[in-house]
Amino acid sequence: MYERILLATDGTVASENAESHAIELAAAHDATLHVLYVVDEDVYQAYSGDEYVDEAEGPEHGLAEHGGEAIAAVREAAGEAGVDVVEALERGEPANTIVDYAEEADADVLVLGTKRRPDEYRALIGSITDRVLRLSTRPAVVVKTETEE
Repeated sequence: MYERILLATDGTVASENAESHAIELAAAHDATLHVLYVVDEDVYQAYSGDEYVDEAEGPEHGLAEHGGEAIAAVREAAGEAGVDVVEALERGEPANTIVDYAEEADADVLVLGTKRRPDEYRALIGSITDRVLRLSTRPAVVVKTETEE
């Protein structure tokens, strides 16, 4: 049923729960797992960078490094389950980048993690997962994680 599964991760606890689900799903369907981490350009463009000596010390580098570590953790867990992985580290606005990548990779299903938060929080802030669900025409599985507020 599934040949290509896209897992969008940000390395958080919510993503870890989604990662486990995506790996199990890929193993059950003998599917390739695409693991995507998006370096949010709004985060690193919000800093002037005056306090950094070179780009290797800036927030973009730190986010990319974190993304590489998150992808490596998924690759290791997927490898233990015998799942093939395609890795992608992209830069851009997360929701749009996830949807665009899903189209380019022709993903059969997206697996996304989200933290379960109060309605008031969602009304004010929203979430990347919510935006992806609104923008994408592809099937998606959302793995919710309880948070302590």
